[in-house]
Amino acid sequence: MAKIRITQTGSPIGRRGDQRATLVALGLNKMHRTKEVEDTPSTRGRIDKVKHLLRVEEARQDG
Repeated sequence: MAKIRITQTGSPIGRRGDQRATLVALGLNKMHRTKEVEDTPSTRGRIDKVKHLLRVEEARQDG
């Protein structure tokens, strides 16, 4: 399955608690951290919820 790379660009300070929990569920908890995740509908839903705090790009496929 395809992977996408997400980078946290915004701070969760001053945001609702569910947005912070969504960042943690995506594996992010500090600014400028990057994570590669599977591109699934549930992951896309999480990303959509906090898209104002993230940068999303396609992960490169080596090989």
